[in-house]
Amino acid sequence: MSETATVIRRIWTEPKNRLLAIMGAVFLAAFFVPWSSPRVSAAVQESFLMLNDYAREHVLLCLIPAFFIAGAITVFLNQQAVIKYLGPDAPKLVAYSVASVSGTILAVCSCTVLPLFKGIYKKGAGLGPAVSFLYSGPAINVLAIILTAKVLGLQLGIARAVGAIVFAFVIGLAMHLIYFREDRERTTNAAMFQSFEDEGRSLPQMAVYMGSMIGILVFLNWAAGDGTVPWWDAIHRYRLVITGAFALVLLYSLVRWFTRTELTDWVVATRDFAVQILPLLFAGVMVAGFLLGRPGHMALIPEAWIAGAVGTNSLASNLFASVAGALMYFATLTEVPIMQGLIGAGMNQGPALALLLAGPSLSLPALLVIGGELGPKKTLTYVALVVVLSTTAGMIYGNLVV
Repeated sequence: MSETATVIRRIWTEPKNRLLAIMGAVFLAAFFVPWSSPRVSAAVQESFLMLNDYAREHVLLCLIPAFFIAGAITVFLNQQAVIKYLGPDAPKLVAYSVASVSGTILAVCSCTVLPLFKGIYKKGAGLGPAVSFLYSGPAINVLAIILTAKVLGLQLGIARAVGAIVFAFVIGLAMHLIYFREDRERTTNAAMFQSFEDEGRSLPQMAVYMGSMIGILVFLNWAAGDGTVPWWDAIHRYRLVITGAFALVLLYSLVRWFTRTELTDWVVATRDFAVQILPLLFAGVMVAGFLLGRPGHMALIPEAWIAGAVGTNSLASNLFASVAGALMYFATLTEVPIMQGLIGAGMNQGPALALLLAGPSLSLPALLVIGGELGPKKTLTYVALVVVLSTTAGMIYGNLVV
């Protein structure tokens, strides 16, 4: 069996064989898929419309700033500091608190957090804290939790907040324990064979440099509230002014504290992240659009099927909600109106919580990128942890609120 696997792996690693397999898959799809069917035609249109929405709403304002931050983490952030605070041997309370709080401050969607996750993971962060950061960024979104409480009810909002915070710790710690040996070997090798950058910039200077980019990412994408939180709406009203102030600070730091060679290295690292991530993200967005479509629009899988499958608090309903959430793509804050529509269509409270805990942190586009970085085994473990915990939390909550 091992020899067969070796032969198959050897065949697949040949570029021309991979190209031939892709061409064969395209031919089979072109030959057998009933493209003239109204539902299939609508699904194809939805895949491109979702990609259009994604490109307009997320690439320029979210992903490009995130790529630059990830590039800066890779090129300039001191590796010793990353390993000290986020490595596998770092104090657990410190490591997971830093990872979770960082994600909370950023409050980004499941795709925008990916370059940042890759950056700190490549720099030497332990698998557990890196995954904790990966989950917490999209899941522990302050405004999303507030809107959940306002729109869907206080109980569901509190349950989502508590569940997301607990999950960030538990999932990261579980990944650390499962893959401790190989992760420790990875970070040890990184510490031995990679240089520790110290370009003469002080810690406050690096904090200003990184903080200005994070400020641009956060405030440029500051979402509008529903009118019930005045200070949030005020920040949204002046978000471009605040973003401009952070941009001026960033420009000052680049001119005063960095050489031209360093800036070139930063741009190259940013480009490399974009080349690695964007093709997988775009492909994932199109597949998600083809299968599920945008909210309120027909795609291959009707929304009525999803609503009908989650009408009870059974194990099957909660598991279906968790798996569906792991595949669906939620832009920041869009999960709240989507859930409002599903609950109005008969969705039970338990599966609603399960989807809220699994959905924002996972998506098909994100899974493709995570798989490319961690490999299929670790990625499937991460997905399984999110799905199992979300299903369990949904069943418990569904029984408590009855």
